[in-house]
This record gives sequence, structure tokens and C-alpha cells, in this order.
Amino acid sequence: MKPITLILGSSGKTGSRILNKLTQLNYPLRLGSRKTIPAFDWEKPEGWDDVIKGVDQIYISYQPDLAHPNSIHHIQKLIELSKKYNVKRIVLLSGRGEPEAEACEKLVENSGLEWTILRSSWFSQNFSEGMFLGQILERKVIFPKLKSTEPFVDLEDLTDLAVDALVKNVHIGKKYELTGPTLLSFQDAFGQIAKELNETIYFEEIPLDAYIKILGEFGLDQDTIWLIRYLFETVLDGRNETVVSDFEKAMGKKPKAFKDYVKETAKSGVWNVAST
Repeated sequence: MKPITLILGSSGKTGSRILNKLTQLNYPLRLGSRKTIPAFDWEKPEGWDDVIKGVDQIYISYQPDLAHPNSIHHIQKLIELSKKYNVKRIVLLSGRGEPEAEACEKLVENSGLEWTILRSSWFSQNFSEGMFLGQILERKVIFPKLKSTEPFVDLEDLTDLAVDALVKNVHIGKKYELTGPTLLSFQDAFGQIAKELNETIYFEEIPLDAYIKILGEFGLDQDTIWLIRYLFETVLDGRNETVVSDFEKAMGKKPKAFKDYVKETAKSGVWNVAST
């Protein structure tokens, strides 16, 4: 009998992909988000029992990010309930270079449950499904000044490994750092998209404080602004400027290059101005 999998963050970028892939494999699923019934809300642990009870394994995508100060308390509570209801396995999506995320990883590693940790770089799909899409459609990018480069990881690779960790035993007790095959600056990444579209995307760098002020003027909530400042100020300080081969070792195939992601995504039309 196949285990019942709870996907926390089931409507998000990784959760929705894992939902589709496990559905294709005919795995029984329970979805966890604020829109499901019963609902799962990280800020309302009093409602977690009904979501966790009866499942065999859990994929965790913490919102907004494991770097958030509340994350360690929430992950501790989730582990306690998982053990209470005999959950066997946890697959945790973590962030590369985030000390707060590493503290959460330790809780999972010491839980006594079967575990796999996926410590990810920035997603390529942030350019097509996330925070950078709007600026690309406007063909005008205002960005904080950065010196570091990033090995963007493709979400299809990440979720292939997440699903493998949920359906096979070979990944139990493994911690993987997930990167793409090349380092790129954000300016180069936007440049590759512009070249593929055969259009110009204006790019301007400004001080981080000025960038944060603009986000506030756009009405972003304070949690989101805090997270963006943390990511640009702490994680993108150069600590992650390495490419590792964990994905290839785990899955026996090379990770997708950012240039291939760009070519495939351009064909979808998501960056076409007319698509708005």
C-alpha cells in the first residue's frame, strides 16, 4: 500500500509540482494550505492535528521562509505532532546559506523520523512565476546593488528529487545542496531573458535601502519586506557562490542550465507583454 503524503504548501511553486508528480504515480495525497479543508496555517497550530492525523509522510515547504524567526518554533511543533500521529518520513525544503534554516534542519535530523533535506539555491522560476515577473513584463528592472552571483536551480529538478525522496528509501538521512550548473549575476540572468526575447530589458541598480523603500511604497507587507531585505543583505553576500553536484549524484542526471530554462519558458509566452 502506498503511503499517504501530506504536502504543506500544496499551492506553491514546489508543492503544486509535487502534487502533480505524485498524482501521476497514483500516490494518495492530502493537501495542506490555508485554502484546503481542513486548512493548514502556519500561524494557527491549533488546527494542525486534523491535517496531520492519518498521513504517513510530509513534504514541508515553510512559508514565508525558514529564515523567519517563528520557523523554528513551528517546525518543532510540527515534529511533535508528527511523532504523536506516527508519521514516518519528512522531506524538508530548506534554504542554502540560511543559519535559521539550518537550525530547523537540525530539529528534523534529530527527530527520530526518517528525513531528507533539500537545501536549495534561488529558483529559476522566480523570473517567471515569482517576484521578478512583473518587472520583466514592464521591461524595466530596478534591483539592489549586488556583487554576488547565484547558481539558480530549476524547480523541475528540485521537485523530481523531492518526489524521489518521498517514494524511495535511498534518500533517507541525506542532506542535499541543490544548485544549477553555472553561476550567474542577476543582471546576467535578466540579460539572458532579454536576449532570448530579442528585446531590451532596462536594468538599474540602486542601494538596498532605496530598493526597500520602493517596496514599501508599493504596499508590500512588513513580513515580505523583512524577508527580502534578509535575502539580499544576508544570503546574497557571496556565501553561496559555489556550484555543487549533489543533484547529479542523487538523480544520475545533470541539473538544468538557466539558459535552457530561459529558452523553454520563452516559448510558453509568459514573458510576452501581450500575455498580460
